[in-house]
Amino acid sequence: MFGDRAPLADRFVAILADTGVSHGLIGPREVPRLWERHVLNCAVIEDAFPASARLVDVGSGAGLPGIALAIARPDLDVHLVEPMQRRTDWLSDTVAQLGLANVTVHRGRAEELVGVVAAPWVTARAVARVAKLARWCVPLLDGRGTLVAMKGRSAQEELEADRRDLTRLGLVDAAVRQHGESVLDEPTITLDLTFEPRPRRSKAAAKAASKGRRGTPAPPTT
Repeated sequence: MFGDRAPLADRFVAILADTGVSHGLIGPREVPRLWERHVLNCAVIEDAFPASARLVDVGSGAGLPGIALAIARPDLDVHLVEPMQRRTDWLSDTVAQLGLANVTVHRGRAEELVGVVAAPWVTARAVARVAKLARWCVPLLDGRGTLVAMKGRSAQEELEADRRDLTRLGLVDAAVRQHGESVLDEPTITLDLTFEPRPRRSKAAAKAASKGRRGTPAPPTT
């Protein structure tokens, strides 16, 4: 999976098992299964992104999937978005320890970073239901772009339940995909959602449209 960067992935797992636990980013019970359940589980979605892609990991937390992807794919330009100071401090320290020149850490909520961070690809792991997640992530897409949301076995059901809300956000294509069948006992499932930005109307146009919906006032009577 990681090729000659496997020692770097080993170091990341060691950091997760140490300060990742002490900082409350990883539960102690997760330590024995850090490799398969967390690092490999995230790294296998690297096949969702084209060469040299720029992507944003929303709610990065313990650097999952962002740091795992940056190790597996040094060609990626990865931006980690996390609102909590102690987590961004840990992320910055971990990125420095691993020497990952292709990772940038941003502190703030996704909605606070609109206009500051943007990319054709956004990803997230176990952050929220897909409609809510899309409301946070779509504004970070640079033009037409794709949200790769890591989900469980109910991905298709969640997509169908939330499709109407996703369509309002500009959804133009959706697919449920599996990753890592050759390296994981249970493949990772993602919802890959492509959005086309809606053209923004000027204030004058919006005002005129609103007036049109209300109807033209009747002329005064004499």
